[in-house]
Amino acid sequence: MRHLSFLLFVCAFFTLASCSRKSHPSGSEDNGKMVTEKGQASYYGDKFEGRKTANGEIFSQQKMTAAHRTLPFGTIVLVKNISNGKTVKVRINDRGPFVSGRIIDLSRAAASALGYINAGLASVEISYLKAK
Repeated sequence: MRHLSFLLFVCAFFTLASCSRKSHPSGSEDNGKMVTEKGQASYYGDKFEGRKTANGEIFSQQKMTAAHRTLPFGTIVLVKNISNGKTVKVRINDRGPFVSGRIIDLSRAAASALGYINAGLASVEISYLKAK
């Protein structure tokens, strides 16, 4: 009986240990590589406030979110306004933009942090970790 209990304990330990997340040193890119894109960014207008985004959540202009045509929902993207050097991190929760030359649509809060609300568009560089 003791051997059976010990065997069950060992099996449970290794099962749980195999489910744990692997930790990597800070800055490690073991699961992917950094990708950078350059293009135009726009931002959502008032008419989208309170509507559902493509991932099903309700859009809020006050959250740091964005739309991208292909990135998986939940991807964190660093957006840099090329003209003034300001940066912001946003989470992808929607699809778009669908206008040629535009690579990302930002919430009003994100566009404001980047300093292009009055201009409406900005030349940006976006960076994100792409999974293998």
